[in-house]
Amino acid sequence: MILFKEILFNKEGPVATITLNNPERYNALGPTISSELLSALVMCRKDREIRVVVLTGSGKAFCSGGDISYFEKFAVSDPSEPVRQLLDPLHRIVLEIRQMPKPVLAVINGAVSGAGMSLAFACDLRLCSSQARFKQAYTSLGLAPDVGWSLWVGLLAGFSKAAEMVFLDPVYSADQALAMGLVHRVVEPEKLEESARAWIEQLATGATHSFACAKADLNHAFLTLLERQLEVERKGVLEASTTSDYQEGLKAFRAKRKPDFKGY
Repeated sequence: MILFKEILFNKEGPVATITLNNPERYNALGPTISSELLSALVMCRKDREIRVVVLTGSGKAFCSGGDISYFEKFAVSDPSEPVRQLLDPLHRIVLEIRQMPKPVLAVINGAVSGAGMSLAFACDLRLCSSQARFKQAYTSLGLAPDVGWSLWVGLLAGFSKAAEMVFLDPVYSADQALAMGLVHRVVEPEKLEESARAWIEQLATGATHSFACAKADLNHAFLTLLERQLEVERKGVLEASTTSDYQEGLKAFRAKRKPDFKGY
C-alpha cells in the first residue's frame, strides 16, 4: 500500500482501490485530498498491471464536495481564491477519470454532494449503498455548479431534473438516484462490498483493450464538450464566489441556519 495523508491507495493484482479518507470532514475536497487523488489516478493510468480502478469513501460519506472549512479561511480576504485553487486539480481529476483507458467504478458508500457528485458521475459505473443521499448543494451556498456537474447531470438525468436540482436543491435517496439514472445499482450497505467484488472481478478479467476502445468511443459520442464545459463552469463559479450571497451562504452554513440571500 502506498501511503498518503488523506486517501488510501491499495493495489491488489489488477485492481487499484482509491479511498477518500478524511471521514471527519465527510471526505470534503480540499487541496491535499484533491492533489493526492489526482496523483493516484495518474499512477493508475500509467500502471499497465492495473485493469480496473475503484473509487470510494470512508465513513458516512462518499464525498461531500468542496471543503467549506477551507473556503472559510479566505472568507474575508479573497473568497474566490480557494475556489480558484481547487478548480484546476478537480478539473484534471475528472479528465483523468474519463481518459483512463480502463474502467473506473464508483462505490458510493454514503452521502454525496457538490463536486462529490461530479466525481461519482465521471466514473464509468456507479454502485450505490441504499443509505447514500444526493444533494446538489452549490446554489444553497451561493455558488454555481462546477467540475462538469451540469454536463454529467444533464446527460444522466436530463435537463428537467438538472434544473430541479439547481433551483430547488432537494435531497434525493439512493432509489431516487437510481430511477433518474444517476447510479446503476443500489444495494443494502451490508451487500455493498460483496456486490462491488462481483463487478470488480468481471471488469478485471474482461477485455481491457476492448474496454479502452469502447470508453474512448463513448467519450467521443457524449463528452466532446467536456473541456469547454469545464471552462464555462469555471467562469460561472468564480463569478458566483465574488458575490455577497456567497458570503452569506458561508455565514449561514457556519451558523447552521437558512441563508438570507439578497440576489447579488
